[in-house]
Amino acid sequence: MRWLVGWSSAVARSSVVAGRTLLPVGGQLLWGDPDPLWAVGDWRADEIRVITADPTRPAGNGAHGAYGSAYGFNSAHRNGGGPVTARLAVLGRCLASDDALRIGLYAARGGALRHLTMWAGSYTAVLQIGRRTTIVADLAGARPVFHTPWAGGTAYATAALPLADLIEAGLDVTHLAAQLACPDSPEALGNGTPYQDVRRLPPGHALILREGVPEITGYEPHASLAVGASRSATDAEQAVAGVRDALVEAVRARLAQPRYVPEPGDAPAPGIGADLSGGSASATLALLAAGLPGMPGTPIGLGAQAGQRLRAVTFNDLATSGEQGRDAELERARRMAADPRLHHVVVPGGPESLPYADLLDSGPLTDEPGPALITAERHRRRLVAGGADHFIGHGARHVLDAHPARLADLLLDRHRRHLLRPAAALARAEGASARSAFVPLTLYRAARRLARTPYQQGVEDAAGRLLARRFDDAGAGGLTASLAALTWCRPGPAARWLTGEALAEVSIRLSDAAARPGSVGRPGERRARAALARAAADLRVFEQAVEVRSQRLHAPFLDNQVVRAAQALPETMRVRPGARAWVLRAVLAGAGVRDLPPGWGATTNASGAVRIGLRAAVDDLMDLFSAPLLADAGLVDARVVRGALRAAADGEALPLDGLGELVATEVWLRRLIARRGSCWTGPDAPGALALAFRAISLPPAH
Repeated sequence: MRWLVGWSSAVARSSVVAGRTLLPVGGQLLWGDPDPLWAVGDWRADEIRVITADPTRPAGNGAHGAYGSAYGFNSAHRNGGGPVTARLAVLGRCLASDDALRIGLYAARGGALRHLTMWAGSYTAVLQIGRRTTIVADLAGARPVFHTPWAGGTAYATAALPLADLIEAGLDVTHLAAQLACPDSPEALGNGTPYQDVRRLPPGHALILREGVPEITGYEPHASLAVGASRSATDAEQAVAGVRDALVEAVRARLAQPRYVPEPGDAPAPGIGADLSGGSASATLALLAAGLPGMPGTPIGLGAQAGQRLRAVTFNDLATSGEQGRDAELERARRMAADPRLHHVVVPGGPESLPYADLLDSGPLTDEPGPALITAERHRRRLVAGGADHFIGHGARHVLDAHPARLADLLLDRHRRHLLRPAAALARAEGASARSAFVPLTLYRAARRLARTPYQQGVEDAAGRLLARRFDDAGAGGLTASLAALTWCRPGPAARWLTGEALAEVSIRLSDAAARPGSVGRPGERRARAALARAAADLRVFEQAVEVRSQRLHAPFLDNQVVRAAQALPETMRVRPGARAWVLRAVLAGAGVRDLPPGWGATTNASGAVRIGLRAAVDDLMDLFSAPLLADAGLVDARVVRGALRAAADGEALPLDGLGELVATEVWLRRLIARRGSCWTGPDAPGALALAFRAISLPPAH
């Protein structure tokens, strides 16, 4: 795992002393006291760039850029009134040249923090000017930033666990309850983490530390986050072209870096890899990365440059070979991989690669629980067959698709007629041709109700539903899911199995959030941003859970520039059935890729594999919940969860994703309790993260 960590102390002397007696394990010092910064983990040389310049001089004088780990820079703060040095660290994949980074350094020095987020790629930027340090989070939250009070100042990192180690944090059980009860509701989660006093920087914000004093500020204009304005057909075409250009630049940012050659014994193959299974988003990235004719600026002959063709990986789940659509997906992948620039690799999956397989074996400890924990082994088998740099399509659905709550935004904009297409598509999906008028009317009423419901009332209603244990129907139909999503805030699929005490604590959080004043925008915008942030957080857990040594996973759809470009797509286009596939077709056509196989863009459904895996692992899951830590914390009743697992394995219609969240949280807690060691070393290093878990209980409900 790779992460950045640093701190800013209110008293420079205490920071200097701490820096000599407390060090992150395996850290590379990027700059030193009094406010040091380290890069920790197996960073590649081309993934770390540090630009330093004297802001008292004009741009171009005294600035230099360096690839690799940076050592020996002058202190950012000099006693005696000497010159103050400005420094910028950019870690990750960034297409900007050193000159562009210098310009960004000088622009950010004047307060233009948004300039640091405008480059193509996925990266974390840390700016230091004198005793002022600024850490910039991305728009989606795929590269998170965490912070905590420490030593009279503030410590920050791009991973939560090191900070929890640093302050020997306890477990925040109420946050775990909120994560299970309302996983995509910022009103319940806030900016907390599973560790007490460790906070998450909201997406689209920057953390500014002035001699240890933290300040959180947004850098993105609110108008840029809104997608409510109606646009003409010409504007829509320009928006699609913007998505194409941003996505091509995002792919190029990964291809433009010096090609990484794994050391002998490393699992991934050299060069670039991508998924051809999993949906149209990952297939789009595979075709763009392969450098097919027409892609602007693609290095000609990628295969010759990298020494091999792009590795296009398809996962063939033999354990669910009878699942509808699986064979068709495999055939589409074979047709696309017929191009000579692609090397098709089919990874067979058997019972050992089903969800919940090998769940009780020791695995990596992630920052927080997430759904990827129950499918980690399944994905790891596929990723091992990929390249050292591997493209995945995560985030495309949340970036390009319209959240169902955006239907309410259309009504607020008086675009009622644009509800007809999604309503008709839902009617066909529900098989409701005979009563086709019923589905559009039901959907319209739900959208109108949301459009007329004030934010505070909507959140209060969700709090009341938790207390009354009123949850959505467990049916998996598209209409049921859409109607459930047409709310300001709603309980998650795992909420039905939480105890009354846990639900009461979460309802208090919701009530407090509803009582706070402030502008919240429109329901569709807010729900879409929250869903994107949750998807990005889940991706972070996915990366940590399935990590393959020396491999880098790239999710270009979550890059800042792609997110910004997608925000310009009109809502009226987004809500059309198949809008994501249509946009991706346009992206590929603009890049010269037009010969796509029949059925391209069809959605994939992994619920069959989840149920088969649950049925195969039900005995192990019964053992897992014979004495669960979740029950010790007062979050669940073990007997109730065991009954639900057994019923779901027998085929009863229960929300499988909710059960998966419970299992993933229990597995995460066990790995956390079993952990030994610390992220820190030195005479003053804290011991292993000690959580007196069995002594922790929920505070009494107010």
